[in-house]
Amino acid sequence: MNEQDVNLKDSKHAWSLGHKLMRGLWRLVWSLLGRPGPRFLSPWRVFLLRLFGATIGRDVLVCGGVKVLMPWNLEIADCVAVSEQVDIYNFGKVTIGHNTCLSRGVWVCTGSHDYNEPTFPLTWKDISIGHSAWIAAECFLAPGVRIGDGAVVAARSVVTRPLEGWHVYGGNPCVQIKPRRRPAR
Repeated sequence: MNEQDVNLKDSKHAWSLGHKLMRGLWRLVWSLLGRPGPRFLSPWRVFLLRLFGATIGRDVLVCGGVKVLMPWNLEIADCVAVSEQVDIYNFGKVTIGHNTCLSRGVWVCTGSHDYNEPTFPLTWKDISIGHSAWIAAECFLAPGVRIGDGAVVAARSVVTRPLEGWHVYGGNPCVQIKPRRRPAR
């Protein structure tokens, strides 16, 4: 295939002007007013995320340095902690269940590219993280993964497939290590 066979206009996603403007405004507002600052500014960050369309429950902690690509594609339940330097790259929807923790440096990535096409068009798949889950420091969650309720993913793991609930996982690629005891009710 030569350069003339590739239609370059097809390499750009057809975002509407309104969508591009909203993303630009969000990026400006978040970089100036949302990302910087200590933990006690979490209520302010939650307010900004909600203002731009995120659905966020009560008692949610959003720490400084967090990146969110599109807040309108984010749903966070009650009692969730999103630690410093978490990157939510959410072209697709990201759903986080209640009593869940995303530790420092976690990368939640819904976007990729179709490597079978010469223009590498953008693709995305939603990510779901269940209730009572813990995603430890610097994990990578690939597009389309579903983390079951109560799952624990060890630090620096790479998750590329769905994980069952109430187990501990780790590694690259991420594998099941052992069951996790369910809390008594």
